[in-house]
Amino acid sequence: MQQEDLFKRYSRQIFIDEIGLEGQKKIMASKVLVIGAGGLGSPVIQYLAAAGVGTIGVADFDHVELHNLNRQIIHTEKEVGTLKIKSAERFVNNLNHQVNVIGIEQKIDVSNILEVLSQYDIIVDGSDNFSTRYLVNDTCVALDKTLVYGSILGFSGQVVVFNHQGSKNLRDIFPEPPYDEDMPDCDSLGVLGALPGIVGSMMALQTLKIITNLPVNLNQLTLIDTLNWRFQTLDF
Repeated sequence: MQQEDLFKRYSRQIFIDEIGLEGQKKIMASKVLVIGAGGLGSPVIQYLAAAGVGTIGVADFDHVELHNLNRQIIHTEKEVGTLKIKSAERFVNNLNHQVNVIGIEQKIDVSNILEVLSQYDIIVDGSDNFSTRYLVNDTCVALDKTLVYGSILGFSGQVVVFNHQGSKNLRDIFPEPPYDEDMPDCDSLGVLGALPGIVGSMMALQTLKIITNLPVNLNQLTLIDTLNWRFQTLDF
């Protein structure tokens, strides 16, 4: 794509004083790993690809199921039964062919996490279980990688940036993970489809701010209650 077309495509970002041409160049040179192509991963992938993030890795080993479609907006009915990473790759390629999207058909675990995470600048965690969340957190600490974290349930969500420029990490809030089987989840209690769109968009925005060296609030957890439409921030 010619320089003029690049400017036209990203002009509404470039026009922002805090972004400009230099910020757009940083976005296009960045490498972001999105763990999970589900409810949170879908809007994150969508907006990072639209913004022109140079390389987006997507780690997921699940297949698209019909019940995913109320919230996992990068997948379609035609893709039910296919791998989510293949659906994500198709989505990104159709939206922005300049983005290098890398599907990683693996469950992130102790055997592969160092190799996978080490290849990216920023890690975005949209996983759905605490064992993976804590493993990702601990590995980001070990590799000194910034982690953008989000979670959702019902009408509620959370967003926080961990391990950025010396900031605290997940274990500074919750030192030990709960047992996954003891925790409520979307499979048992549900989630209203637009909620992950809100939380995932916030995660994508935080990621873009980090890429362009804009300030983000550190050591601060944002709580989102869309039933009562309340947003709180808690320092930790």
